[in-house]
Amino acid sequence: MNIEKYFSLLRPDDDIQQIHYFTAPIVGPTRPNQDVYLRAMATLPLVDVVLGKFKKKRLVCGVKACAHIGDRLFDALEEKRTDVNIGIYMLDDAYQNRCDTLILVSGDSDLVPALNMIKTRFPNKTLIVYVPTRNPIRGAAVELRSAADKDRNLPLNLLALSQFPNRLPDGAGGFITKPAAW
Repeated sequence: MNIEKYFSLLRPDDDIQQIHYFTAPIVGPTRPNQDVYLRAMATLPLVDVVLGKFKKKRLVCGVKACAHIGDRLFDALEEKRTDVNIGIYMLDDAYQNRCDTLILVSGDSDLVPALNMIKTRFPNKTLIVYVPTRNPIRGAAVELRSAADKDRNLPLNLLALSQFPNRLPDGAGGFITKPAAW
């Protein structure tokens, strides 16, 4: 998805100055697909990609009916820094007076303190939250919606209109080719 095009369709009357895209490099066989996507995002002048990371941690299996004999520990990956990066960038944009309106796409209540701080320090800034609602639990996002001035469900109908072409010039004389499958 070309997020610059998506937001120009979503917010046609706004003068979009910057789009921060927060993610972490994934670990595993789909990493090359993500690399292609991040290269495509790098061709968009308004998009700033901010990377977090995944950290391995050991968890204890909590499935009581599990019949596995032996060590009940397993490795899992946890995305780190993304929420903190989002909050810091939003606060920085407000402090630097880069915008009148901040738009957040999330359903994560971990971002409520950042929104509250922006409302406290910058009461004239407008905070709008778009919540992806495919997941019914995150789609409720009651705390996050309450912290914003306005909230909306993220419309999915614009996705089909916002796709990158199958081949995209990379800006260096080559092309970025969309993977056959994600």
